[in-house]
Amino acid sequence: MSDDDHTSPSTLLDVAREAGVSPSTVSRILNGTAKVSDDKRQAVMAAIARTKFAPNLMAQGLKKGRSQTIGIVVQDISSPYFDETLRGVDDGLKGTGYASVIVSGHWNAEEEADRIRLLLARKVDGIILLSGRMSDETVLQFSGQRPIVSTGRSLNTRSALGFKLDNEYGAWMAVRHLIELGHRRIAFVSGPANNIDAEERAAGYRRALFEAGIELDPKLMVEGNFHENSGLLAVSHLFDTGQQFTAVFAANDQSAYGVRLCLYRKGIRVPDDVSLVGFDDLPGSSYTTPPLTTIRQPLYDMGLVATHALLRLIHGEPVQAQVPPLELVVRETTRRR
Repeated sequence: MSDDDHTSPSTLLDVAREAGVSPSTVSRILNGTAKVSDDKRQAVMAAIARTKFAPNLMAQGLKKGRSQTIGIVVQDISSPYFDETLRGVDDGLKGTGYASVIVSGHWNAEEEADRIRLLLARKVDGIILLSGRMSDETVLQFSGQRPIVSTGRSLNTRSALGFKLDNEYGAWMAVRHLIELGHRRIAFVSGPANNIDAEERAAGYRRALFEAGIELDPKLMVEGNFHENSGLLAVSHLFDTGQQFTAVFAANDQSAYGVRLCLYRKGIRVPDDVSLVGFDDLPGSSYTTPPLTTIRQPLYDMGLVATHALLRLIHGEPVQAQVPPLELVVRETTRRR
């Protein structure tokens, strides 16, 4: 029998010695409560790999009355918008010992509530709600059972935190950019009805026109659904009804992709004939033909900030969550008239 057969599993003390830190530091890094430098955290993680230490996270969680999991409610798992936000969540969980359980609410308040009940039944330690249709009152009720961090709403209690971006201002920036380039007939592909983000972006469109002294033409406003097909159908409708326009503001980048395709099929050049602005700055928007001018939402940062905030709520620590502001990213789909 070889000596290797008698080798005992490595312990937390072995990891501490290998990394040159205290056992308590290793423990706090593993459970996500340590405030240490990136170098020290990396040294501990490298020591764990070298010693092949396998922490019993379930046992650790049971001692603290925690499952070491968080629930994430998205609205559309196929959307690149949520992909980018989830990338921030995933990076925020690295090195914390927490895993995530992802469910979809499909932009339906009742379904969102059902999914949260499912996550609570699975004993998650907290929940990240990415946008959605649930009322603030319902979110606050659920936060009485587990901490919740939500995007797209303003909340600030001991167990619930919400933060939102200024959609109206973002849309105002987009339309103001087109107006400054000399456009007056600016079509608008909106988001779906009864969606707060869509309503706020429509308000920004109207405000920019009003401040510039441009009369609002309802025939240039076409409702979409935040998906590519709605952008294509919206602009087809504008052509079918004989509307004249020199620019299009789409309420999100996915709609803008559909707008661009419709214009291409009609033989209309972007930006030579029609300028186009989107909203979101999805990763693919810098690779469209031509690259899309858009309003950048800090999607990755929202996921990262939401995760850090939730972990602090779980551990009973004070939270101050801030995300970068919206900004106009000018690329190659807009030009002066």
